[in-house]
Amino acid sequence: MVGALAVLAGLFSAAVVAGVVGSLVGLGGGVLIVPLLTIGFGMDMRLAVGTSLVSVIATSSGAAAAYLRDRLTNLRVGVLLELATVTGALAGAFLAPHVDPRTLFLLFGFALLVSVVPTVAKLGEEVPRDVPRDPLAERLRLGSSYPDPHGRRVPYRVGRVPAGLGLMYLAGVLSGLLGIGSGAFKVLAMDMAMRLPMKVSTATSNFMIGVTAAASAGVYLWRGDVPPLVAAPVALGVLAGAAVGSRLLQRSTNRAVRAVFVPVLVAVSIEMLLRGLRGV
Repeated sequence: MVGALAVLAGLFSAAVVAGVVGSLVGLGGGVLIVPLLTIGFGMDMRLAVGTSLVSVIATSSGAAAAYLRDRLTNLRVGVLLELATVTGALAGAFLAPHVDPRTLFLLFGFALLVSVVPTVAKLGEEVPRDVPRDPLAERLRLGSSYPDPHGRRVPYRVGRVPAGLGLMYLAGVLSGLLGIGSGAFKVLAMDMAMRLPMKVSTATSNFMIGVTAAASAGVYLWRGDVPPLVAAPVALGVLAGAAVGSRLLQRSTNRAVRAVFVPVLVAVSIEMLLRGLRGV
């Protein structure tokens, strides 16, 4: 009994940390949960993926409400891009039993590692200045504004919507295949392709990942790949951590968020590459 409680407490504590990091940088925490469960607790990969998808939904629920209240989330962008991510997530979930995940982990890790270079180049950027005009974005009125740490409204423009939709479909497929929420791809697509401010990209990613994960989590629940006794403490821990992370993001600058995002991105890419090389 004592041993079981210790395991549950360990799961909860680790999930809190994953929730803080996931909500702060828009990754959802699933990237941290899967290796935690497989390496730290010896869980089967399929069950860990199912549990991580539930935790991603919890992260999104915990952070999205705060970001919407603080007007950091761009709802128009999030809803539009969800059309692509949900479609991709369903495709990935149904493909998962038939695809060798090793190759996917290697490709995903390499793509993230390469993307670190342009992200580092933008470390000093607070508000994007080189945003190309996009007639589709203007027609859909995707541009908006967000409050800075001093309460002032900062306007921004949205560009390259078709490129963003294509990357979001890829993010959805990866979410369904690997159970990671693919928040890194979502943030990168909005930050680098569509040129949203980093805080807006992070907040909008947190809003989106819950919907994306829910689309594929239903498939894992149907298969019986979500163990309730593990998913419950993990989801609660991630939810608590997400609430803390959302408060930190509100008080941070875009430069500070990107400075946190880069090392997490490097760690995630290395973890993906290692899992691919050792056969998951």
